[in-house]
Amino acid sequence: MKMQKYTKFSLIFIGIVIGALVFSQFNPATRPVINSSPQQMSEQPAIVDAASRPIQSLQDFNRAFVEIAEKVNPTVVTVFTEKVLKVRSGYSSPFFFNSPFSDFFEDFFGSPYQRPQQPREQEYRQQGLGSGVIVNADGYIITNNHVIADADTIQVRLIDEKTYPAKVIGTDPKTDIAILKVDAKDLPALKMGDSDQLKVGEWVLAIGSPMSPNLAHTVTRGIVSAKGRSNVGLADYEDFIQTDAAINPGNSGGALINLNGELVGINTAIVSRSGGFQGIGFAVPVNMARHVMESLIKHGAVIRGWLGVNIQNINETMAQAMDLEVSEGALVADVTKDSPAEKAGLEAGDVIIKYNGKKVTNVTQLRNEVAATAPDTKVDIKFIRDGKTKTVTVKIGKLKADEIAPETDEKLEKLFGFTVAPFNKELASKYKLDKSLEGVVIVSISSNSPAYRAGLREGDMLTAMNRKKIADMEEFNNLVQDLKKGDTIFFRVVRKNMSSYVAFKL
Repeated sequence: MKMQKYTKFSLIFIGIVIGALVFSQFNPATRPVINSSPQQMSEQPAIVDAASRPIQSLQDFNRAFVEIAEKVNPTVVTVFTEKVLKVRSGYSSPFFFNSPFSDFFEDFFGSPYQRPQQPREQEYRQQGLGSGVIVNADGYIITNNHVIADADTIQVRLIDEKTYPAKVIGTDPKTDIAILKVDAKDLPALKMGDSDQLKVGEWVLAIGSPMSPNLAHTVTRGIVSAKGRSNVGLADYEDFIQTDAAINPGNSGGALINLNGELVGINTAIVSRSGGFQGIGFAVPVNMARHVMESLIKHGAVIRGWLGVNIQNINETMAQAMDLEVSEGALVADVTKDSPAEKAGLEAGDVIIKYNGKKVTNVTQLRNEVAATAPDTKVDIKFIRDGKTKTVTVKIGKLKADEIAPETDEKLEKLFGFTVAPFNKELASKYKLDKSLEGVVIVSISSNSPAYRAGLREGDMLTAMNRKKIADMEEFNNLVQDLKKGDTIFFRVVRKNMSSYVAFKL
């Protein structure tokens, strides 16, 4: 009897314990958590920053987005551009045109349409809208080149409605990046992250001014849909981050943010059949944008590395023919004479599989890696030749500059009255110049300029200035950098393959 009583009490006690454990799961303080561990449960740091606080519930996840948006929004600006278009039009008669007396005057003087028209110039103002990101407290702003291209005036508006005129520090159409500067101090600046560490599927926020100034600082959410997108046709150097965060016209130049509140990309374009958001947007990786910005600020032009090889992708058939395990890497089709590649011993037919410790999967990746490498840097290149893996050390060269900095271009207009372009096959054919020549070509010139009066014309090739050779755009930029009014200029000129000299005072 006693035994039965103890057994009953034991069963009741066990039932109470089990019930307590079961019902404890419904306590809000012990509900399931996201991305948590026993250690995190017992040692939760009291950190306000959403970037470093463990996310333990949907409410925390929501708060993370809110706090990141609040933190980042002040660093994103609206960019307003204006371009003045001058259109020449004609009108027939300065008197009584379309008036009740027009028939009377036509009887004596003929129809106004039969007389020479008097030209009239009209101005139209074309306005544009985009976004930008403050990345330095002293007023440096990253945006897209296509946002500010050909603009006569640029204004930047902050979240507090303050508006500043912006100066173009430099542009790089090859990556569609431009750097602006406003005259202000202690501005909120966004920390730049590492886009190489970004993962497909990661949450991101896009911030910008889509469609209208009234929609400035719009925040949208999405994920990283893909990385390394190329052959999109938007720029020469393409390594786009693809995202499904809503991006619309006006978002260009805005910020793509990770959940650490860091800048990981510059929103650039959308793929759309309707002109609106359809779930495919592209952003320039921040690592590429950072390289362009630092080079433009320091040198006034983008300095890129040069290897000196023509490369192509490898398809499955080529991989089989070359006994390669996978159709990855970059096949060297040709090696430029006296290039870093030739000096290191690379040959046509080599398959580059690693560059500076990074696996090479395709041509675009290798091209971007080389371009981002500082000249004179020594890198190891791993390649396959005749089925054997080899490694060489290459001292990267400097890719010749083929663009002129905007401030230099403006200076040329004021001092010389002309603009120049890098010499290439198209200009050689257009102006009947020998393709083997080196220099820069005048592509436009004002008839009121001292250069024009001295005899210079469109199509003239400048090969030397003040007895110093002009081999390319970079050398020309360096030669004109310190010029001022009153200086005497002495050019060696080639016109239709005939050389001559021209001198004039600025």
